[in-house]
Amino acid sequence: MQVRIDIDGDGPVLVWLRKDLRLTDNPALNAAVATGRPVIPLYILDETPGMRPMGAASLWWLDKSLCALGVDIDQRGGRLILRRGAAAEVLDDLIAETGAAGVVWNRLYDKSTIDRDTAIKADLRSRGMACKSFNASLLNEPWTVKNGSGEGYKVFTPYWRAAREHIGDVHVTPAPVALPSPAEWPSSDSLSDWGLHPTGPDWSTGFTMWSPGEAGAADRLVAFLSSKIQNYADQRDIPGVEVTSLLSPHLHFGEIGPRQIWAATRAEVAAGNVPAGQADKFLSEVGWREFNHTILFNRPDIVTASFRPEFDAFPWNSDDAAYQAWTRGQTGYPIVDAGMRELWATGYMHNRVRMIVASFLIKHLLIDWRQGEAWFWDTLLDADLANNIGNWQWTAGSGADAAPYFRIFNPITQGEKFDPRGTYVRRWVPELRALPDAVIHKPWTAPTHLNITARRIYARPIVDHAEARARALAAYHRLKSG
Repeated sequence: MQVRIDIDGDGPVLVWLRKDLRLTDNPALNAAVATGRPVIPLYILDETPGMRPMGAASLWWLDKSLCALGVDIDQRGGRLILRRGAAAEVLDDLIAETGAAGVVWNRLYDKSTIDRDTAIKADLRSRGMACKSFNASLLNEPWTVKNGSGEGYKVFTPYWRAAREHIGDVHVTPAPVALPSPAEWPSSDSLSDWGLHPTGPDWSTGFTMWSPGEAGAADRLVAFLSSKIQNYADQRDIPGVEVTSLLSPHLHFGEIGPRQIWAATRAEVAAGNVPAGQADKFLSEVGWREFNHTILFNRPDIVTASFRPEFDAFPWNSDDAAYQAWTRGQTGYPIVDAGMRELWATGYMHNRVRMIVASFLIKHLLIDWRQGEAWFWDTLLDADLANNIGNWQWTAGSGADAAPYFRIFNPITQGEKFDPRGTYVRRWVPELRALPDAVIHKPWTAPTHLNITARRIYARPIVDHAEARARALAAYHRLKSG
């Protein structure tokens, strides 16, 4: 259903784009076009004090995504305006320059953004400006799904059961055929002047697998639904097999929205092309994203504090050498090192391996989850705040619906279970390619004539698993006993 906005005066409408870098199913853009007025699409590289700046990998993606979006807008007769600075000041400048009569945007749900947007909206309305926001990034906004007590859910399974009932029929609106232009365009920054692409050195040379932009997102979804989803539920935990959708960066930047994913997946099920069980498992991962956004909205403090307050007293270990070994993929545990090297090379890490490497940092090394979250924030292309915080706290045992504190992934058996032939490890830890399957996840046990560890080609484990597990359990037990 198209939501209309009432605007007085003759000025254009500013469409403030944020994590919604697409033309299809973009309610703020659609509402602006529906006014019949000139539309000025705007992206602000926001420098408002207190806002968390993007990590380096995210900036790489943003650079390519804005370039692709600019082309899409140009093809419809429009122009993407780029400005840098504090959002409120940039908007004021553009309103003065263009005589804009209204500003629209799509909502985000972290506290810093909400506080900024609320202040901007109040200020604009106090001056008689039309200002309206919309939902483009969630199937259900955080305040719409409540439990029997009228509160937000804290456990995923009942949340998702209730959330599915709220979704109803999903209608995806097509991209506008044309974008009405103002008589005169305001000036725009040059994307290249923002310096978002890394130089000296360019560490993104391994990112060639990605195609940022709305077209790249659509292609990813089609490729996934046409083949990989057929084995998704059975093989999604196997990092050496490519069955995951790889949509997370596209979804994070809003190059595709969850309504599009939901509608397309359900359509394939209805057509008999995709088994319902496979689709349900895939869509439940979209649901986990929704759950994390709901938790963050209801508990904004969890960006820095534990969801479960008792975990704030956990006796974290300060060990910079161990942390550096973890970031560089030099822990001596092949599945952990493979994951960390994949992350550095591609800006991405397989979901199962994310859990393994996070558990290793937190429970084997007793290093604060916030340090791991900060590393992921800087190196992940899909560094979504709600998901990043939620998943790290889940692993630590301090979050909503968290893994039990006594669940400590054994990196050896995890590797043997989910990468039994060493396919993933051999790709990302080439030092171990010559080892047989039986020892590739514990190379220090290899026979002398194969023991490349002894030749110092690959590091020995920086901690002993059994000792680290015992240390972690003792720390958690002390925390639980007060």
